[in-house]
Amino acid sequence: MPFEKLRIPTFNFFLSAFLFFNLSFVFSQEIPPIEQFTSQNYNAGNQNWSIDQSEDKNIYVANNKGLLEYNGARWNTYKMPNQTIVRSVAVINDFIYTGSYMDFGYWQRDAFGRLVYQSLINNLEEELIEDEEFWNIIPFEEFVLFQSLDRIYIFNTASNSFGIIGSKSKIIKAFKLGEAIYFQEQGIGISKIENGKPILVTNDIIIRDKELVNIYEYNNSLLFHTEDFGFYEYRDNAITKWDITSNAILDQVSVYSSIRLRNGNFILGTISNGVIKLDKEGNLLFQINKNSGLSNNTVLSTFQDVTGNVWLGLDNGVNVLNLDSPYRVYTDGQGYLGTVYASEKTEKNLYLGTNQGLFYKPINTNGNFELVEGTKGQVWFLKQIDGTLFCGHDKGSFEIKDSIATLISSKEGIWSIKKAPNRINQLIQGSYNGLSIIEKAQTGNWKLSHKIEGFDISSRYFEFVSTTEILVSHEYKGVYKLKLDDDFMTVLSHSQIDIGKSIGSSLIRYKGDVLYNYEDGLFSYNKKDNTFESNSIFKNAFSNSDYVSGKLVYNEADNVLWGFLKNQLIFVQPGKLTDTPSVETIDLPSDLRQSKLGFENILYLKYNLYLLGTTDGYLIIDLDRFSNKQYKISINNASYSTLKQDVLPIDISSEVKLKNKQNNLQFNFSVPDYNKLSPSLYQYRLLGIYDTWSAWSNQSNVLFENLPYGDYTFEVKAKVGNNLSSNTASFNFSLEKPWYLKPIAIIGYIFLFLIIAATIQYFNRLYYKKQKKALLKAKAKELEIKDLENQRQLMAYKNKSLQQDIENKNRELGLSTMTLIRKNEFLNTLKRELNTLETGKELNKIIKIIDRNINNTEDWKFFEEAFNNADKDFLKKIKKKYSVLTPNDLKLCAYLRLNLSSKEIAPLLNISHRSVEVKRYRLRKKMKLPHEASLTNHILEI
Repeated sequence: MPFEKLRIPTFNFFLSAFLFFNLSFVFSQEIPPIEQFTSQNYNAGNQNWSIDQSEDKNIYVANNKGLLEYNGARWNTYKMPNQTIVRSVAVINDFIYTGSYMDFGYWQRDAFGRLVYQSLINNLEEELIEDEEFWNIIPFEEFVLFQSLDRIYIFNTASNSFGIIGSKSKIIKAFKLGEAIYFQEQGIGISKIENGKPILVTNDIIIRDKELVNIYEYNNSLLFHTEDFGFYEYRDNAITKWDITSNAILDQVSVYSSIRLRNGNFILGTISNGVIKLDKEGNLLFQINKNSGLSNNTVLSTFQDVTGNVWLGLDNGVNVLNLDSPYRVYTDGQGYLGTVYASEKTEKNLYLGTNQGLFYKPINTNGNFELVEGTKGQVWFLKQIDGTLFCGHDKGSFEIKDSIATLISSKEGIWSIKKAPNRINQLIQGSYNGLSIIEKAQTGNWKLSHKIEGFDISSRYFEFVSTTEILVSHEYKGVYKLKLDDDFMTVLSHSQIDIGKSIGSSLIRYKGDVLYNYEDGLFSYNKKDNTFESNSIFKNAFSNSDYVSGKLVYNEADNVLWGFLKNQLIFVQPGKLTDTPSVETIDLPSDLRQSKLGFENILYLKYNLYLLGTTDGYLIIDLDRFSNKQYKISINNASYSTLKQDVLPIDISSEVKLKNKQNNLQFNFSVPDYNKLSPSLYQYRLLGIYDTWSAWSNQSNVLFENLPYGDYTFEVKAKVGNNLSSNTASFNFSLEKPWYLKPIAIIGYIFLFLIIAATIQYFNRLYYKKQKKALLKAKAKELEIKDLENQRQLMAYKNKSLQQDIENKNRELGLSTMTLIRKNEFLNTLKRELNTLETGKELNKIIKIIDRNINNTEDWKFFEEAFNNADKDFLKKIKKKYSVLTPNDLKLCAYLRLNLSSKEIAPLLNISHRSVEVKRYRLRKKMKLPHEASLTNHILEI
């Protein structure tokens, strides 16, 4: 079908846009969830011309860039060999037929899970018309019809032959209706194919020049759906306008595609006004456009899949309407409502408390929500108490009657309002700054009575545990127990209970118990011990690993308690046969339900129907629409890689055997579920190495790296919502042993081992021979060393004896020196005394004898001999070094060598101390010592 049809007359365009705007304003609706896929998601062109589904529930889309395949987990794009636009697609058994520019044919899956194209135009006996495109494919018995704007090609799949129906005019579209094929020719009318030839059905002027979108059977007649003028009924060869309530709308929109659903309702895809749903009698059910959730307002193709979803091929993207979903979505696309924090209903109205104010609309209508005057701002609380609707607001508390809000208290924001035990016409409200009492005046109006003094902590959650005792929960401070006086005027005492705290924690009364829910689990209050105890009934349901919010909601109307986990909603109902409550779950992750964490709110509407507030409107949850569905998981494809190779596909049609280095394997798997709010989760294991199942995950692929050799079975199963897949998909494969573990390698190892063993034996013998020789050599060396050691010890002994001799000689020299010094000192003393006597011949004789003894050369020779023994060759060395030295000089050197002072040397030389100094001076000159050098040190160093 040519894209020129999308051109709209200017007048009609503005009229349609105006009508569409007004329709969307008046009929703000609860619509099915819509899954959006953009061209970035499926990585292909914007426009999508045709949609179909295979028996394995995969979706196929004719796209500007080729054929798209979607299996619920990932998109694949298959380009045409001639790189042209795919205009049509139809799935028949295992064949996916497509029509494109100057080509049509089919695709089949190969052993690797990929689609391979086979053109059929080579089977034609006639050439295609220039620039021919194929806009429509119709399966009919064993035939497949390919329709262009010029011809209809009838392909007989049994004989692989073609028949051709030509036209003198443009073929608008062909239709399959029951057991017949119809087609419309521009300016001619509607024909029917019988016996391979066209038979004119009608050329009524009413329909002749109006382009048909589709033809339907209706009450034993035909319905002609036109592009711009709605439906016409063809009965008894007469064509009349189908008289339905939606004609005013249909006359102002241009429809490009339409289908009849299996329940008889109609889906109309318009050119600029989105999608319209009519019931089987033509009454408007809803209209959805870009403002209310579509990606684009131009719907090029429509298709209903086997599970009831409606697929829309758009001018920019692909959308899926989950018509059979248990959810309905109300989206505030304009941001007028804001985030819903509270909801309530009365007999007349539905109320939503948001961050923008309190809104209402008549119940069970599609009207817009309107702001209750005076309530603009943050609403925290809504509840009917004894027939009166109360609103807790950032500005205070209000009494609500229809669309009128009456202020009760305005000093501070109000979190919650409850009944107080045994208090008539009084209610207690929790505020930003503690608790207060409101009362009903005689006029019937509610007013603030007083604040309860003595406790000023924010009291969002509070519950009575006795007539004067209250528990108050604060998410940052914990849980407090308050004791009030009998008049509720003052808090007499308050204490903190030993229990953890966390963001989003809450406190609620449920069937006589006070429950406290926070990140560590759900606990019940024990009044006797004033403690919180783990609740055995709910312990497993409220897992701390799935905690995102502790908010609990109890609907008294149906006696159901709701909780909110990361991936689920929990609802607790009374047990049917026992007192034990029934705990059930709804798989609805927090990122999909889009409620404000910690401020979740859910409202009972009627039996099994609930309203859940979201950040941009609300969800309607219909428990009756949850059903056990059959889902089948498939392994789509597998691939392997090595360190040196790119990723290569694996034949998944049978068990495979891979080389050892091909040990990095990836598996892609999917379950064909297309519900936006029902997440698909997967669990897998690899028998042979990982025998336990993995945790549930939304990842639809897995990579195993560096697998060792062996036999493996990959298994995977799925869960959609609460429904497990009916099968476990599996794939068997094995990895060969590495080359070094194969039999031929083992034989080589044995042979190599024998060679190595023989070599080792040879070298061992050689080694031991060398060792023996080395040992003998070492023994001889050892004996030699021992002999040398003995010689060394003997030499040491001799040296020790010599050293002892030297020491003895030194002692003798010292004794000799001291004896000489004392003898000379004595003789000098005696000489001095005798000189004092009168001289006489005999006296002189004695003095001469004394002088002779003082200068006795024999004493010097004895001293010299002893000195040479003690200091071997010193005198020889000094004579050789200083040849000018006299014997007296040598004596002085010897005495200085003994480190004697001048005073000690004087008696030995029989001279005065002064004379010794003079001798020392002369000796320095002979030795040519510098002035600063020490004579004694110099002699000692020789």
